[in-house]
Amino acid sequence: MSKRKAPSSESNPNHDFCEFLTELAEYEKNINRNIHKYNAYRKAAATLAAHPTRVKSGAEAKKLPGVGDKISKKIDEFLQTGKLQKLEKIHNDDTSQAINLLARVTGIGPAKAQKLVQEGITTLEDLRKHQDKLTHHQIIGLKYFDDFEKKIPRKEIENIEKIIRQEIKDLDSKYEVTICGSYRRGKKESGDIDTLVTHPDYTSQEIKKGNKDLILKHIVEKLENCGLVTETLSLGDTKFMGACRLNSDLPTRRLDIRFQPYDQYYCSILYFTGSDMFNKRMRAHALEQGFTLNEYMLRPVGSTGVPGEAVEISSEEDIFDFIDFPYKKPEDRNE
Repeated sequence: MSKRKAPSSESNPNHDFCEFLTELAEYEKNINRNIHKYNAYRKAAATLAAHPTRVKSGAEAKKLPGVGDKISKKIDEFLQTGKLQKLEKIHNDDTSQAINLLARVTGIGPAKAQKLVQEGITTLEDLRKHQDKLTHHQIIGLKYFDDFEKKIPRKEIENIEKIIRQEIKDLDSKYEVTICGSYRRGKKESGDIDTLVTHPDYTSQEIKKGNKDLILKHIVEKLENCGLVTETLSLGDTKFMGACRLNSDLPTRRLDIRFQPYDQYYCSILYFTGSDMFNKRMRAHALEQGFTLNEYMLRPVGSTGVPGEAVEISSEEDIFDFIDFPYKKPEDRNE
């Protein structure tokens, strides 16, 4: 998954609010390590991004889910002055700025960024001079920093999807491929490419029996041989993290491929399609209905609170039906 970016400004009349809320969220995550505040800012940004009209006051914003008193006051301050005092202080704090910058490198988290800054490494140029302090993943993140910061147009992902499908189906026509994330939610651009792959013969029961060959490795090799995959960040039995490039005129893009058991595929599609806020709402609703839902399965929760056997799922719609939640198309899940 890519580093967090502000909700896209496409058709978003509140994009400037979303931008400062996302920046505050990153500050809380990277500097203060306060995940509660990070989630609060992200939720408010997602709510405002989904709101169809321009919010004209903090009071109006406060009526929306996820926007509390403190955030509504920040919206009023921004509307009145065109800036935020808190952000001005952050922008003038060299240490905070350095940590936030380094944490934008793929593979570098807040703790690593803080450690690097404490060691006097405060810029990307400094980082390039001290690559001995970085993992392979982080070195690749630094190498393609500018490329990974760029959004990927929908048309480009469509072309990448065609190649992935064709190459994987060449291995076996029964493979199924779904690109998830904001692309599946119909967005015009995305931060990275999240791909799920499955096969009817590959189930969680087969894994338990130990029937696990190098399926994902073969898929990645096929995509390397055709020239699409250009870098590997990590490669395990079920997850590949790397980079791809459609042609030499275009930037290098972040690509994740997960190989999911067939019986867990639709729960995974739901989870990795998102949005984060939509997923949280569905999980909360599932619990109210007596189920526990995650990226792998849907299970009933008995009176003892212990989850039972996984429910058999054969489509995304099945999940909505089981928990009595009105079905929403992927493009209607941008919360």
